[in-house]
Amino acid sequence: MLARIFNRLLDDSFEPEIRRNISIVTLGRLVANACYRFAPPFLAIIAKDFNVSLSELSGFASPFAGRVVDRLTHRNAMVIGLIGTLLGCTIAAAAPSVVWFAVGVTVLALTKQSFDLGLGAWIADHVPYQQRGRIVGLTETSWALGLLIGVSLMGLITAATNWRVGYMFGIICLVVVTASIAKRVNSEPRVITPHVQGDKTRVHGRGWLVVVTMFCIMSCAQSLFVTFGAWLQDQFGFGAARLAAVGFALGAVELFASLNSAHRTDGWGKERSIAAGALLIVPAGILLAVASTNIVFGLIAVGVYYLGFEFAVVSLLPIASQLVPNSPGAGLGWVLGAGTLGRAVIAIVGTRAYEKYGVDVPALIGSGFGVLAALSILTYKKLGGAH
Repeated sequence: MLARIFNRLLDDSFEPEIRRNISIVTLGRLVANACYRFAPPFLAIIAKDFNVSLSELSGFASPFAGRVVDRLTHRNAMVIGLIGTLLGCTIAAAAPSVVWFAVGVTVLALTKQSFDLGLGAWIADHVPYQQRGRIVGLTETSWALGLLIGVSLMGLITAATNWRVGYMFGIICLVVVTASIAKRVNSEPRVITPHVQGDKTRVHGRGWLVVVTMFCIMSCAQSLFVTFGAWLQDQFGFGAARLAAVGFALGAVELFASLNSAHRTDGWGKERSIAAGALLIVPAGILLAVASTNIVFGLIAVGVYYLGFEFAVVSLLPIASQLVPNSPGAGLGWVLGAGTLGRAVIAIVGTRAYEKYGVDVPALIGSGFGVLAALSILTYKKLGGAH
């Protein structure tokens, strides 16, 4: 069904490789994202199982070098990333202590980026920049669906059994999609344009503003990712099943944002779209800080917050693949690395702020980074933007 839906959305102006395989790579990313996103909403529950505090689980992600992906075929980069994600999930599921759990989630976070970078390079090599927002938007529905379907299912399994069994479900799904992508995606060498000059591993000039923008956007996201589950549990007594229901609703919000990005980003302009999403986070964070004791207004604020984040980050990825000449993986690597750094830093800051002040301060931190993200990307546009 997914294949038929996506095929209807793509006309003959897109290459056969894209039309044939967009569904399976999106499904692969959906499963990887579900495994990646499973931990944050349930950190409080997992932490209790290990008898540790929330803050001790916060800083387990680090950047991954995107230029390695540019040396591989698209298929191999994606398959290696999925195998690493599978390994990380296995370590986390079997972890006898918090240290091994942290190792597992770190492996998962690092290697999943190999898949993301390989997918981004695959899109960049097969889709012109002017059309890239549509394809990125469609594949990025996997981020929302990973929460909407994947995390919700894993959460319900956790409620019925335990979180280790939730990870086992993810592992089984990873085996299936990894085998399918290995079989279907073209493994020919990457296309290189000889006349394009420039450093193939580094971002230059105004391109660094895109890197800074991603740092700020992911800082916004992580400030809430690692705290909203604990907030719902502590303030309103939510358990695993009710957290899964909230995850389902937020996944619907993010899916709406991804589909709208696929429809509108190319037309509106990628920089303007990023700024619009980032600025939407600002009032949402303020509302959450003001109304954190009210479940209705609090959840509305969280929904708008995630809507802005998803629209901004999906609109940014097409620009990222243009930052380094002939090396979309390197450009994406710098941007995703900045996002990972933002998550790692703000995970520590956000969880500690939550433990001391509640959700109000993390929400305001997110609003502040939303302003910085908008200023950064609009400055980039003013200096010439992407081409």
